[in-house]
Amino acid sequence: MLSERLGVPFDRVRLLQGDSDELIAGGGTGGSRSMYASGTAIVEAIDKVIERGRKLASVALEAAVADIEFKQGRFVVAGTDRSIDAIELADKIRSGLALPADVPQSLDVTHVTETIPSAFPNGCHVAEVEIDPDTGRIDVVKYAAVNDFGTVINPMLVEGQIHGGVVQAIGQALVERTSYDGDGQLLTGSYMDYALPRAPDVPSFTVASHPVPAKTNPLGVKGCGEAGCAGGLTSVMNAVVDALSTYGIRDIAMPATPDRVWQAIAQARNAAGPKV
Repeated sequence: MLSERLGVPFDRVRLLQGDSDELIAGGGTGGSRSMYASGTAIVEAIDKVIERGRKLASVALEAAVADIEFKQGRFVVAGTDRSIDAIELADKIRSGLALPADVPQSLDVTHVTETIPSAFPNGCHVAEVEIDPDTGRIDVVKYAAVNDFGTVINPMLVEGQIHGGVVQAIGQALVERTSYDGDGQLLTGSYMDYALPRAPDVPSFTVASHPVPAKTNPLGVKGCGEAGCAGGLTSVMNAVVDALSTYGIRDIAMPATPDRVWQAIAQARNAAGPKV
């Protein structure tokens, strides 16, 4: 966004993070707010840089501020071919461009955005599972998700977040279980004992986007970080219960491990009595 809107080459952008001395406000990221909060701050800061730049460019290009336009990453004297970009303008200032006292002395901007209202995503996730009644093993064989994240800034990262969230959900729904002994000692304290989903445990995902831009921020973005897990938990467990409903099972606790599923099927069969 910074590169495209301000015309700064992408390789000239530097991101500084992890240095609290540089912070004027902060609190970390969470709740899918990174893009709509930080993104809004960036957009607002860019507008401030452009406004400062128009005043500085008027000096560098010897024109009235009212005649300076910002187009395609350049400050342009309206109706002429005279222009300068932000990098060139910054270089001129550092090289000693004589600046009147009533104009900004640099392009530097420090900005904190106001609190941005939450922008919740929407979507539909569908899972198809197959259950072996003799072992209780569950396989997720198909998974599709259609999501509305508002304006999608980086499609690759968004799809990656969906993939990761769905895998997290499959793990929580089917294999991840913490166990304690009678004294409260954790028994599943390492990955030798605590099961995480692996590549063979998940199918290829079908992911589609149906964006409806939000109206609560200038980018039109919505959160997406939790969507994969939120959709995955419900769709996978609903599919499991739907598959087990043939035995009269209407509920099963997570994680739906093979032993838990097998026991539920066995109990349901016993409750039904012998076939006549």
